[in-house]
Amino acid sequence: MRRRAFTLLEVLMVVVIIGLLAAFVAPNFFGAGERAKIDLARATVMSGMNGALDLYRAHVGTYPLSDDGGLKLLLEKPSNEDLAKKWSGPYLKRTDDLKDPWGREWKYECPGKYNEKSYDLWSEGPTEASDDDITNWQRT
Repeated sequence: MRRRAFTLLEVLMVVVIIGLLAAFVAPNFFGAGERAKIDLARATVMSGMNGALDLYRAHVGTYPLSDDGGLKLLLEKPSNEDLAKKWSGPYLKRTDDLKDPWGREWKYECPGKYNEKSYDLWSEGPTEASDDDITNWQRT
């Protein structure tokens, strides 16, 4: 009895089909990870960091000023004695909470340029270009 085997042409056709499928699937698969990081950054701005900053303000009476230490004051007591007495932190769990999903520190400015009565909080996004920044203000 003769064993039937695949011909070289059949094997090459299967390899080509798998390659074509991978070419269509891979960009969508890898792009999903980047979209997830962007969504995580947006959620962090909208809830986590804003919540910690609002709690700091409720205890201390003001948002952390950029010149006084900015976001680091969510983890460390202010050097100003009056503010240090009111501080009830830490307001974040880990030092890593001060970094965006791409491993860069969140940008913070208080008083804000766009939110003049509070603060501006943003991530430079995946490419550090200004067109993909994730911000706590409406971009026009």
